[in-house]
Amino acid sequence: MDIIEVKGLTKTFNKGFIAVDGITFSIKKGEIFGFLGPNGAGKTTTISILCTLLKPTSGKAAVCGYDADSEQNKVRKCIGVVFQDMTLDDRLTARENLELHARLYGIPKSEREKRIDEVLGIVGLKDRENSIVKTFSGGMQRRLEIARGLIHYPQVLFLDEPTLGLDPQTRKHVWEYIVMLKRDYDMTIFLTTHYMEEADELCDRIAIIEHGKIIAIDTPRKLKDSLGGDTIVLDVDDKDTEKALKTFKGAKRFDGQIILSVRNAGREIGKVLERCRENKINVIEANIRKPALNDVFLKLTGREIREEEVGLREQLRRRRTMGGHGR
Repeated sequence: MDIIEVKGLTKTFNKGFIAVDGITFSIKKGEIFGFLGPNGAGKTTTISILCTLLKPTSGKAAVCGYDADSEQNKVRKCIGVVFQDMTLDDRLTARENLELHARLYGIPKSEREKRIDEVLGIVGLKDRENSIVKTFSGGMQRRLEIARGLIHYPQVLFLDEPTLGLDPQTRKHVWEYIVMLKRDYDMTIFLTTHYMEEADELCDRIAIIEHGKIIAIDTPRKLKDSLGGDTIVLDVDDKDTEKALKTFKGAKRFDGQIILSVRNAGREIGKVLERCRENKINVIEANIRKPALNDVFLKLTGREIREEEVGLREQLRRRRTMGGHGR
């Protein structure tokens, strides 16, 4: 059963900027589905349309069988959302934040306490239920936002960059909660991310999106298998980079390194190095690695999702969170 169906979805903003460009995909019930792409690819715009926060320019989007444009209230009752930016009231306690959200969703008083206790237990914050949110770490705040998104037992949970700015250990803990929600509650989870490892670790299927278009969609394993085997990375002299690109058909360049996709790197690397010697390409270092999602993205787009781009986004997020002062 497809719990989300998107057909020809397009969103155009002022001055003709196309943020989402005719995308089509579907998501099955109980699936963890990932949108993987760089900043500005169209991930947040898509999720905003599905959550009824934006109207599409054209195309159709249905969530839980309801049209996301014409049946907004019905869609909102069956979804939970954890936004990219922190939206908790940091002057309230964890329990008060959840109480407020439960009231907004019209959950009867007789059920509210039980549900709040349950979601606090799910994210491991029961012992901090009466603590003011401003005293929480970034990871605890993110967990509380996930709890808030679960308070009305949604069929679909949307997570927009759920681990942005978290340290690796906290990120792993959030991953564990996401996997548990699917396993124990058969919940459908739609997450956007630019972290390759996160998409690979969590998602049943991934859609790679760039410039508003879906350029690939499949399981992480099949996406990596599409590269045809292993990867050989050659670090060559700058003066030999262009020569290496001409020597090896299908080679990609990134930061002076030459990326080659081969069937069997252990067998082929000797042949590759021999061709380099024949063509007078000075190889500083050669490495073999199994294909990763980053290699898939590089092959499809000719570039990587750069860490400095991720860092800039995190700086901007912190500025917004701290009222623009950046302290």
